[in-house]
Amino acid sequence: MTGANHFQSEDNGTPLLETRGITKVFGELYANDSVDFTIQKGEIHALLGENGAGKSTLVKILFGSLQQTAGDVLWNGDIVHVNSPSQARALGIGMVFQHFSLFEALTVAENIALSFDNDVELNDVSDKARTLSQQYGLPLDPDALVGDLSVGQRQRIEIIRCLMQDPALIILDEPTSVLTPQEADTLFETLFRLRDEGRSILYISHRLEEVQRLCSAATIMRHGKVVDSCDPRQETAGSLASKMVGAEIEGVSHKRAGETGEVTLSLKNLSMEASHPFAVALKDIFLDVRQGEVVCIAGIAGNGQGELFEAISGEVRQQSADEVTILGQPAGHMSISQRRNLGASFVPEERLGHGAVPGMTLTDNMLLARHASDADTFKKMGRFQVIARSAINAATQRVNSAMDVRKSAEDPPAAALSGGNLQKFIVGRELDRDPDFILVNQPTWGVDAGAAARIRQSLLDLAAAGSAVLVISQDLDEIFEIATSIAVMADGRMTPPAPAEKMTREKIGLLMAGSALEQEQVA
Repeated sequence: MTGANHFQSEDNGTPLLETRGITKVFGELYANDSVDFTIQKGEIHALLGENGAGKSTLVKILFGSLQQTAGDVLWNGDIVHVNSPSQARALGIGMVFQHFSLFEALTVAENIALSFDNDVELNDVSDKARTLSQQYGLPLDPDALVGDLSVGQRQRIEIIRCLMQDPALIILDEPTSVLTPQEADTLFETLFRLRDEGRSILYISHRLEEVQRLCSAATIMRHGKVVDSCDPRQETAGSLASKMVGAEIEGVSHKRAGETGEVTLSLKNLSMEASHPFAVALKDIFLDVRQGEVVCIAGIAGNGQGELFEAISGEVRQQSADEVTILGQPAGHMSISQRRNLGASFVPEERLGHGAVPGMTLTDNMLLARHASDADTFKKMGRFQVIARSAINAATQRVNSAMDVRKSAEDPPAAALSGGNLQKFIVGRELDRDPDFILVNQPTWGVDAGAAARIRQSLLDLAAAGSAVLVISQDLDEIFEIATSIAVMADGRMTPPAPAEKMTREKIGLLMAGSALEQEQVA
């Protein structure tokens, strides 16, 4: 199915890939500015930089999704013109994008089959995908419809689809965001094996400890330019982050408000049947989140976190009104807007399509989020109400400034922002409402170190001011940095929250695996 291997097992000294003066201009914006770097055969090479530094543009050029304005790409020492992803795959370049390219109406296997340039048997694709998913610790049902899958599960499809192409160079963008620590260890072992076979890996991650563990070389970009190169094994996570942003990054500061206050969110015996064959049923969930608390919920993607978000936010209503209580009000029968009007805010996992409409401007996205829960959004004109554009514009500018949202135009469409900048805007949009309770699903997924610190600090500041904060996250570094207490979800069930200082990565990893015996052992 995959054809002959593209990689060479012996290194003849010629870099596998090299860029010389790669430049990409969008209007007046230099997304890449004379970028030079090389990837050796059998090397795991990190590409680092803030969101908007030019990393995504560069790898899209390497994969043929974009064409450079100037400069050359060399493959095994020869100048090549990569005009399409199919040409990149023919060379031996595989790519896993941060934002997925999947058809929601098709199955996992059908999406994978579409990436092959020749005809393949769907059963063969299913069998191979199932085998690889088990090998890499990424549980995947080849017969599942993509539209029914979580963001984390969709990332697994992209990883498996890339590996099935037998590439010589594998470009991986945030590949461990859906894995437990134990599964990440398994993936790292596989990457080392691929490296030892002679393959090369271009590794993009904001988890700098991973970069130090995996990579023997790193290229660092800022504002479209290469600003440094180093051996990350000789650096610290702090020094790498400083190279990325050009300044020291301050850690988050816990400003405790004192004793926790009243219960703001209460879940009592929350249960919910699976809405489709690939959904996860919620089973007997109890949880209280108090004023001043940051409660974090850990778990592997696809274990009910998405369904829990829908239940709390009001996207799915409950049979009993008191299964969800917000600020003392039974909210189980309330709509999203009614729950927001109680003082709740919600930040979903998926930025584009769920958190923001891709083709609409930031101000119009602000209007959509505020129209039913912000009295300043409309003003009376006689018998009519009209949109108060000045208030919406002011709110958008306020959020952009507070969260340092970087953009190429005054009011661009949401899809024009990098992933990290869009995340800062969506989180900032909800924080700007000064909510009494906020639920955030994956607050810093795919976000650089500087932006992640800003988002996490904002959540801590909100809690210190007396609000209740509930975070769903797969990033254990993040969880231990901000949590006052930690719960774990597995197969639609949730453990009682435990004080963060009493939890360890090993305990959480075992709980995430979902074994009842393991849960008893670490309880």
